[in-house]
Amino acid sequence: MAGTTQAALDAALVAADPWAELGALVEAPAPDLAQVAEARYATAEAEQRRRLSWLLGHLGDPGAAAVLRLLAAHTGDDAHDLLGTAVRRGLRLPGELLWRLAADLGDAEPVLHAMGLAADPGFADYLGARLGSKGKRAAAAMALGRLGDRRWTEPIARRLAEVVGLEHTAFVVALELLGDPAAAPYLVRQLKDAVAPGDLLHALVRLTGRDPLLPLWTGPSAESRQTLWRRWSEVDLAVRAEPEIRELVLGARRAEFELHEGRGRIRFGYDPPVPGSVWPRWNRSLLVGGQPLYQVGSDCGTCQTMLWLLGWPERVSAASADRLRAALSTVDSLADGVLAALAPLVLELPTGHYRAYLVDLPVQRVTEPGKSWWVRRWDDREGAVRTDEDWPGVEHFQLPERIPGPMPTYGVLLPSQPRLDPDTVARHRAAIAAGARPAAVVLGWIEDTWVEAEFEERFLVGAVLDGHHKLAAYAEAGVPARVLLLARGEDNWHPDHGWADRFEAVLGQFSG
Repeated sequence: MAGTTQAALDAALVAADPWAELGALVEAPAPDLAQVAEARYATAEAEQRRRLSWLLGHLGDPGAAAVLRLLAAHTGDDAHDLLGTAVRRGLRLPGELLWRLAADLGDAEPVLHAMGLAADPGFADYLGARLGSKGKRAAAAMALGRLGDRRWTEPIARRLAEVVGLEHTAFVVALELLGDPAAAPYLVRQLKDAVAPGDLLHALVRLTGRDPLLPLWTGPSAESRQTLWRRWSEVDLAVRAEPEIRELVLGARRAEFELHEGRGRIRFGYDPPVPGSVWPRWNRSLLVGGQPLYQVGSDCGTCQTMLWLLGWPERVSAASADRLRAALSTVDSLADGVLAALAPLVLELPTGHYRAYLVDLPVQRVTEPGKSWWVRRWDDREGAVRTDEDWPGVEHFQLPERIPGPMPTYGVLLPSQPRLDPDTVARHRAAIAAGARPAAVVLGWIEDTWVEAEFEERFLVGAVLDGHHKLAAYAEAGVPARVLLLARGEDNWHPDHGWADRFEAVLGQFSG
């Protein structure tokens, strides 16, 4: 086995595209690949050693152990590269080794990141001394955040006015990681001058547990900044606020309302920062009860819409209440009391400006990647070279045809529970055949993206909060599914630029 693995590794290291060949080795690694790669490191050329470091970082626990052994035996550029691999793997290095690496490499960013992962407060003063150093301070702040040493909350917060761009984001994320409400006054003051306040607002909600309703952001005007600052300045952080639905405007198929101080147990949130990444924030996930359900990608406007199943929450919603079950058993109008019955679920959402739509969506159940819009959308990208298949990792529902519109538009509904009970599906199908129209409840959003700055694309995406069996029954019966879709303006792409108009353009075709 060792000879075979050695030959495959040697061939990959000198291939025309070594990264592709090494990636293939990672996909189906030989049992002794980590051992062979570690031994090969001693005779490899400099560029090959960088490739071997990357390879070991993708070989699980055996690779991680090899990286630590190599780190203990190397200095200089090799140590710098191996330490970067260790950081990206989230490895915790012994303090003695880290101090030795700091003496060898100085305050290089991998050293600072590794100190943050060490869970050793003895590194805090070393990191704190770098908060004023350009090129170092972002990594130092993030490392202090990971250490959780709240003595550094105010030193980090006081420097918010000194940093911009990704460094500013790193300082805000560091304060989130520290979890110290004492940072809130500093964050509120920053709102006066914020060109893009999203990071500050995210941190304030996470640190204080408060979520006041704010106007939809219309750009960095002095008036907008002043409004945000004033609203947050008026929040009494010592008072616990209860969620409340206000300004309800009700129609048969449309409703609008404001949710103030929503509990946010069902929400989008940024994923924890990846150790060593230059991006303090990148991917987001849909969380239910604090548990990530789907990763929903980044805020990047040229990245394609994609979701990946991360795990099933224990309990999705409060939608099991008898009152709501009865209200959803057949829904002909939003004015029939269904929103009042839905209130316990709505209060679990984050604060925001909401619309509710009652629509009839043709749906099909998708059980294999080739039939899913995640894959089929490639057919609408003229001249594009199809890459790896996109698949959220779970069976789901989708609209069988493209939705008419100014760009390729697709509709998908993703589940929030893993299994369907055939008897329950059959019961709903019988009710549908008898004329009932039970409603599924979906949290929906629309993403308009310009994939790779070349292909325009629109997705109507829904996460099913209640009614998986109903959707399956509708799909089996070939009857358009009645769906009560809740949409939050703040969660949609550029909410200040006609987000409601886009929903009307897409969902108006299915209003009955």
